Amino acid sequence: VQLQASGGGLVQAGGSLRLSCAASERTFSNYAMGWFRQAPGKEREFVAALNWSGDNTYYADSVKGRFTISRDNVKNTVYLQMNSLKPEDTAVYYCAAQRTTAYYFNYFKTQSYNYWGQGTLVTVSS
Repeated sequence: VQLQASGGGLVQAGGSLRLSCAASERTFSNYAMGWFRQAPGKEREFVAALNWSGDNTYYADSVKGRFTISRDNVKNTVYLQMNSLKPEDTAVYYCAAQRTTAYYFNYFKTQSYNYWGQGTLVTVSS
């Protein structure tokens, strides 16, 4: 599975961005999807995830209420809508795919995901 993330950029604090991650896999609906981020000098951290059908979502506490993850299984794409952005949201954002159709899945650890995109940089200025 090849994942292509896009939509990053420079935005002022309080602004919004929508990230997209397009998958090459025709059986995209066989995968749970996640977004992670990595700031300079820090470890990659979980941001949000959802199951294959999109009806079970998870969020890091730091983004809950501001970010929304969604997917379109016809377009083989997962999205991350980011609102009320803060300077501490600055990072490279990665999408990841986990081969599972379970309602509940191991969403938090990077090791649980089978495929990763190349990352897209989000910079939030104060």
